[in-house]
Amino acid sequence: MNIDFSPQELAFRDEVRQFLQEKLPPQYSERILKGLYLNKDDYVHWQKILYEQGWAAVNWPVEYGGTGWTPTQKYIWANECARAGAPEVVPFGLKMVAPVIYTYGSDEQKQRFLPDILASNVWWCQGYSEPNAGSDLASLKTTAVRDGDDYIVNGTKTWTTFGHYADWIFCLVRTGAAAEKDQQAISFLLIDMAAAGINVAPIITLDGHREVNEVHFDNVRVPAANLVGEEGRGWTYAKLLLTHERTGIARVAASKQQLQRLKQLAAATAGGDGATLMQDSSFADKVTAVEFDLLALEYTELRTLAAVSTGQAPGPESSILKIKGTEVAQAIDELMVEVAGYYGLAFVKEQFAPGFAGEMIGPDTLADSGPHYFNNRKASIYGGSNEIQKNIICKAVLGL
Repeated sequence: MNIDFSPQELAFRDEVRQFLQEKLPPQYSERILKGLYLNKDDYVHWQKILYEQGWAAVNWPVEYGGTGWTPTQKYIWANECARAGAPEVVPFGLKMVAPVIYTYGSDEQKQRFLPDILASNVWWCQGYSEPNAGSDLASLKTTAVRDGDDYIVNGTKTWTTFGHYADWIFCLVRTGAAAEKDQQAISFLLIDMAAAGINVAPIITLDGHREVNEVHFDNVRVPAANLVGEEGRGWTYAKLLLTHERTGIARVAASKQQLQRLKQLAAATAGGDGATLMQDSSFADKVTAVEFDLLALEYTELRTLAAVSTGQAPGPESSILKIKGTEVAQAIDELMVEVAGYYGLAFVKEQFAPGFAGEMIGPDTLADSGPHYFNNRKASIYGGSNEIQKNIICKAVLGL
């Protein structure tokens, strides 16, 4: 694999750097690089800046508003954004439901939904997991019963990230009277969150924030025109979406930035015998091991991007990326807590809120180490737990 950039690619990198320097609001990058939180308006504002530039939908086909970038350009873009501290694009609309709509949706659905997703006019959330159907998603019980030109939806979805902000939710629902785990009875439905009978209840995560929710459906009437593709084919569509989600969960560029931050902090943090942590051979060995894993992960992601650029959907590679990407990110989190030491114990939720003007407990570069560590334990579970991903790899690659 040739890892040297061509003159054209170097020119593109310079263009990206100039764009980020001129258009990325410094208050966003400052908070991102310190591990602090942004609010919905911040994310939408940034995504609209990308939209105006024509860079909102990196992976979309050109005919729907995508960039048409090569895998190398996408790689450069991701790394430059991470280096600059640009907010990550919220994935549910642009990276998850949009590929399902432009691949399987009707022309009417494409015209109705894709422009607003591209422009970040509409905020989406994902309705997959249920209280008793997480990794075993095929046993979901939320039902959609046909009633004339509508479906009547009843059930509960859980761990719904940003559901309290969402305008729409894409859901897997059980249609027909099939067996409990019959995948052929699952359909893919788009639901307006303003519909009567929807209740969103908060779930407070270990970092003290409301990020996820339970969404309850009580006789919610949904137009049948919001069914994507064919009834009973939702499982097929869901697998396409999940491969895109799992590929994105690898977050290689973000982990590279976090690892660089870790090394800088460790080089300035006292260890034993008057040396810094990075001068401690035991700690340095752990950093080196993570760095090697991250480098291998990066090359695997590049190979996957190259395959996607030829029109192939992500296959079992997405599961490999998901497993190793989350393991690497969590290993970096553990090392960051080790660097923080006692400062990782204190946690005042308010200090992470946008607009906080008080004094951080300890160095502000380490204030997020504890909360971030606890919150990111979920990364190896969502999008299909890592244990389930190993089963997928066995079936797809080894034929077991």
